[in-house]
Parts: sequence; structure tokens; C-alpha cells
Amino acid sequence: MLAAIGFIVSWSSGFVIAAVAVVDVPATTLLVWRFAPLAVILVVVTLASGAVRGVTRTELRQQAVIGLFAQFGYITFVYAAIGAGITTGTSALIDAVQPLVVATLVGPLLGLRVRGAQWAGLAVGALGVVLVVRSQIGGAAAHPIAYLLPALAMICLIVGTFVERRSRVKTPVLVTLTVHVVVTSFALIVIAVVTGALLPPATLTFWLATVISAFVPTLGAYGLYWWLLRRVGITALNALLFLVAPTTALVGAVLLGEPLTLMTLAGFALCGLGVAVVLFTEARATRADANTSSSTPEGIPAR
Repeated sequence: MLAAIGFIVSWSSGFVIAAVAVVDVPATTLLVWRFAPLAVILVVVTLASGAVRGVTRTELRQQAVIGLFAQFGYITFVYAAIGAGITTGTSALIDAVQPLVVATLVGPLLGLRVRGAQWAGLAVGALGVVLVVRSQIGGAAAHPIAYLLPALAMICLIVGTFVERRSRVKTPVLVTLTVHVVVTSFALIVIAVVTGALLPPATLTFWLATVISAFVPTLGAYGLYWWLLRRVGITALNALLFLVAPTTALVGAVLLGEPLTLMTLAGFALCGLGVAVVLFTEARATRADANTSSSTPEGIPAR
């Protein structure tokens, strides 16, 4: 429960930081200095801890591919969307559609079953998200084509997540996070050098935003994302993403003066209800499977 709460808060913070920190600084500059120093720290910690022991080159290559989609692609498109004038609420809304896409694809791609109650919970959560961000959609000055950017961010995260779930070998979370941050850093440095956005400004606000974004949305959100993915399952984890949009709206109301209406509060309630239904169904099914396994005599397959 604490991990789920930490995941929701830290993931939501990424939208707010993106909106606040890149007002006077190119997004590429902030992202480079958010990831590059962190990559060095993680490499040192990973090597010193011995977590990389036993990890094969094939696993490292696979994690590099996952990192290019789930971290570099997702982060780049989210920052590009907000930089293009799309509000944090709208970006969070499009991002929150991910659970429905994942629930649709887990069957044919992973061979997993999404139960009827889970579909109902996802639908209720989706309705709550729409209510939460409806008042924020208007007023954005972004070009219509820019609305493809948060959709591309969502697709990148989905691709990375499915590649990870299809892997039979589970790389340690510390190694996973390290590889993702290193790959993202290299890609961002190349883009920053080409675009002339490598040099950082010598301002306290920039470095404060950089440090916060490195430890909260990167270490906190992504670390918990992969940790929870292996413990609660892909459907339950993506249901938690429904709470990102209302959390972002709540923080936006407090820090950015964005509207918080009765419709927003109703959306909060629906999001919470939808997530509760999905998590309860998942937990009940897990207990049922465990009871079936424990009651089956050794050597006799359960039917």
C-alpha cells in the first residue's frame, strides 16, 4: 500500500515539474542534467552492491531496449507535449488511458485474463479521469497535432512494459533502473549536443528542479513502477495510473491555481472506486489461485 501511494505521488510529480521547470529553460537541458549525474551515481551503486552479478549481456541489451521506450521515449514525449502548450491535466488524461489499452492487450500478447469485474473497475476509473481533467482541457494553445505527443508517450511506456513482461528472466530492479537511466542519458546528451542545449544555467531554481526531478519522478516513480509490476501484476499496476490524473489535478490546484470543482471531486471518487474494484478482484483471484495450488496433491495438476 505504501509503495502504491509513493508511486502515485512520485509519478504525478513529473507532470507538475515539467510544467514549472521548463518555463525559462529548454526541456532537453533539464532532462540531460536530471539523468546524466544520476546515471553515474547508479552505475557506482550497482557495481558496488554486486547487483549486476549474474546478469547476462542479453539481459542488459533487453533492458536497454525497454529503457529506450519506457523511459527515454515516455519522458521525451511528455516534456515535448507540455512544452507545446498542452496542460498537465490533458497530458495526464491521455496518459491515464493506458490501463484500458493494456487491459485490451494483455490477453493476446501475454495470455493473461482480464475479468469482468476488472473491466468494470477500469471503465469507472476512466470515467473518473475524464471528469477530473475535463475543466482543464480547454484553454490550451497547443496545435492540434501536438496532442499526438502524450499519446506517443503512452505508447512508448506500454511497449516497454510489455517487452519486460514477456521476458522470462527478471533482472534486479536496481540493474533495470541503472540501464534505463544510462541509455536515456546517452540519448539525451546526443540530442542536447546537436541542438546546442547542453550547457545548464547557473541558477538555483534550475538545479533545485533538476535534483527533485532526478530523485522523485526518476528514482521514485520508475523504481516503484518496475517493483510493483512484478508484485501486483500489470492490470493492477495500470489501474493505479488512474489515480495519477486526479493527483496531478489536486497538486495543480494547490500550486498552479488550476480549478478544483465539484466535478473534479466526483472524478476523484470514481477514480478511487475503479482502482479499488480492480485491486480487490486481483487480490481475490490471487488468493483463489493460491488456495487451489495448496489444495492440489503433489504431482497432480490442478484443473
